Amino acid sequence: MEPPRGALAKLWNFICFLPYFTGLLLLGNIKGVIICPLACLIITVGNSAIILGLWPLHCFWTCYCILRSKQLGPALKLVLVLCMPVPLIFWPVVGIAGSVVGGIAYGFLSPIFATFDAVGEGKTDKFFHCFYDGTWSTVEGSFTIVRDFMDVCFYSYLSYMDDLRHQEPAVGKYHEIRLLYLPGAIIVGALGFMVDMLIISLIALYKSLYMLFKGWHRLFHDLIGREGPFLETICVPFAGLAIILWPLAVVGAVLASMLSSIFLGAFAGVVVYQESSFWLGLCYVMASLAIYDEYSNDILDMPEGSCFPRPNYRRRKAGPPKTSSTATSLYQPASFRRPPSRTVSLKDTIIELKPLELLDGLFDECQRYGESMVPEGLITPQDIEDAKASRGSGVISIGLPTYCLLQVLLRSVKANSMGILLRDNTEVTSANRPKDAIFDWFFNPLLIIKEQIRAENLNEAEEDYLCKLVLLSADPERFKNSYVGPPPEPERKRAELEALARRLRGITKSISRYPTFKRRFDTLVKTLWEDLAKKNIGNKSSGGSRSISRSKSAFGRILSLKSFKGEKANDGSVQESQHAPTDIDIA
Repeated sequence: MEPPRGALAKLWNFICFLPYFTGLLLLGNIKGVIICPLACLIITVGNSAIILGLWPLHCFWTCYCILRSKQLGPALKLVLVLCMPVPLIFWPVVGIAGSVVGGIAYGFLSPIFATFDAVGEGKTDKFFHCFYDGTWSTVEGSFTIVRDFMDVCFYSYLSYMDDLRHQEPAVGKYHEIRLLYLPGAIIVGALGFMVDMLIISLIALYKSLYMLFKGWHRLFHDLIGREGPFLETICVPFAGLAIILWPLAVVGAVLASMLSSIFLGAFAGVVVYQESSFWLGLCYVMASLAIYDEYSNDILDMPEGSCFPRPNYRRRKAGPPKTSSTATSLYQPASFRRPPSRTVSLKDTIIELKPLELLDGLFDECQRYGESMVPEGLITPQDIEDAKASRGSGVISIGLPTYCLLQVLLRSVKANSMGILLRDNTEVTSANRPKDAIFDWFFNPLLIIKEQIRAENLNEAEEDYLCKLVLLSADPERFKNSYVGPPPEPERKRAELEALARRLRGITKSISRYPTFKRRFDTLVKTLWEDLAKKNIGNKSSGGSRSISRSKSAFGRILSLKSFKGEKANDGSVQESQHAPTDIDIA
């Protein structure tokens, strides 16, 4: 829609917009006030029960994994165990307080946003959805938040702890701490925390007024002239809502600055330890103030520079060696090296993708490939039962998603895509990728692996070998029986394929630790189990549906013999995934 031209047209558009926006805002607030107590109660009670119920487990298992870790030296283990009570005591307090605040914010804001979204372009029966949207969906979303929080506090936590307990030292030597510099690091870290907390909070409060009025000035200017976020009709309600909620954004920015000052100041202790110098730690305390001041000036488009001095707090300026940058450039995708284009027309449609949409697409691929692998015997009934039980299945939980990622990369290579080509021919590039820092942690390494696969120039047999390797490498005996034909030659080629498989499985394991993955994975396993029951695979299926043994409880899993010693297959998958952070070099 073209923005109105002329002062009278702009004024009339503004007058027509106000009652429309005010009515939606009032309706959304009424729904928010009604739904907020229930949503807050569900999130607070659910998350608090999870935190308090798993707190003894977290205390015991964290200390146990630290003491059994092969990466940490004796002195470092002792220091960590002695310091561990502090975060363990603060965790229930911070977690419950965060659940209360998050429940209030979600319960109140979710109905408001749903009300504005109900009148967007392409919506049908807008009058009904204005009243209904954001009511029951907010309640369902509250239960979903509790479910995802449970998965993170239990399954993701255990995965991280298993890595800490089983992972071998990267260079064959465990990490150790120098106790001589520990007192100085603690003193300077505490001093940096106190100084930065006070000064940065004052700077944030001082600049918050500038941020408030400048943001309002820009939003009102765009509203009257139908520019920026007000250009498209569908965005007008949300942009108007941004004007109302802008003070909350400013308050959030101030609170975030105060919170970040804790870590920014405490990092002075790390500088003292790294540089073995008490003086350089004090220099960092002063330099951190200048760093924050300059950064906030850039964000608010204020004059560059800072009124604080910025002394050098490193003995020598660290810089990447030439060999490292040269080696990195060999594996850097062309899409990284190509400068971004600024000539894209506003009329061109760019499909904006979201991380959850891509995750849904990944599980759709898992379901499609899984349903075809069940009749072939690559996925057995035992794999599905293991995936439904607490012990897990390396083939389904890690192997199948990794196999789907590999198929996406192979498809992209064959299509000579600059990004990652999905099955529906949607190309994920740097232009339309989700603007999310967490997504970049996985997207950039996948692009690098795609270029490495392109450089390998795999034939059909090598592709089949790599696909079976990423799927069944947790079970070497099954991999040996499933792959027909000689392994790739020479040995260097085979070693490169095994390294690619380890990196892909490591990326998949990292993805599996994030919220919503476990919930979607359970749905996938249920679908595969139903497909298996329909096709009556297995000798026992002819007599009826197979019974599934009840999984162990959370505490039973931790205290069981398998949890302490680990299964051979699971240990193998853990060892494989550890190569991912060391083998992948992100530019």
